[in-house]
Amino acid sequence: MTDHPLSKDPTPDPAEFNAFFPSPFSLGQFTSPTVTIEGADYAAPYTGSRKILMIAADERYLPTDTGKLFSTGNHPVETLLPMYHLHKAGFRFEVATVSGRSAKFEFWAMPVEQPEITGLHAEYLPQFLAPKNLAEIADSLDETSDYLAVFIPGGHGALIGLPESKAVARVLDWAMANDRHIISLCHGPAALVAAGRGKASPFKGYSIAAFPDAVDRQTPDIGYMPGGLTWFFGADLAAQGVTIVNSDVTGATHQDRKVITGDSPFASNALGKLAARALLDEVAKA
Repeated sequence: MTDHPLSKDPTPDPAEFNAFFPSPFSLGQFTSPTVTIEGADYAAPYTGSRKILMIAADERYLPTDTGKLFSTGNHPVETLLPMYHLHKAGFRFEVATVSGRSAKFEFWAMPVEQPEITGLHAEYLPQFLAPKNLAEIADSLDETSDYLAVFIPGGHGALIGLPESKAVARVLDWAMANDRHIISLCHGPAALVAAGRGKASPFKGYSIAAFPDAVDRQTPDIGYMPGGLTWFFGADLAAQGVTIVNSDVTGATHQDRKVITGDSPFASNALGKLAARALLDEVAKA
């Protein structure tokens, strides 16, 4: 008796016409009920009141070049594993979305047997369901604002709305002008495109790790998405003067000044450690 190979056909999402989840083959290759959590013990966690502003994706359906929709959102591992490290290091989050509507998640990628991750999701669920409106936060920012950093999770949901958002641009401009950390990974850096629309990007001359366009062009072949992307954020960032340092996904992280990035879900643990240490060092100087 032989095992049947997993299908590479995307799985229909019954909640929406012409929408699809990743194929069984893709889920078998790139998701797991558990994740590796390493190095999350911080001897002297932060005890202050300053927070991290999370800009979460609030749209689920990404149009592809076939006309079919990819059922996406914030990737759970790329959201919650970096959060876990920062949470253990004493930092708390304020969740915001462009619309003020709920943050969306790719629950097909949730590590459901990892209580540290599912527990953190439950703790922040009230904020994920009722986040702040990002434009209102952007209106209130000045040099005295107490956000230590801006965190933009990964997931293809970051490609929907964030790169065009004036509120995202204003928050990123504020962070760069006021020497705050910016933390992101995988497709999250697509949001940085917003800061360079119609003007010179504050990220010009920076280098980052992110999900490469070349790999994104391959994902339809294994049914991860029901079609190809209609645009590629790496090309847009390159046109704005930003260099992506990786050409593959290996779990790499990268820090250029106060911009801390990672290439994929495989970088989530290392990114969390890197960001937690950077912010602990920052508050120790205050």
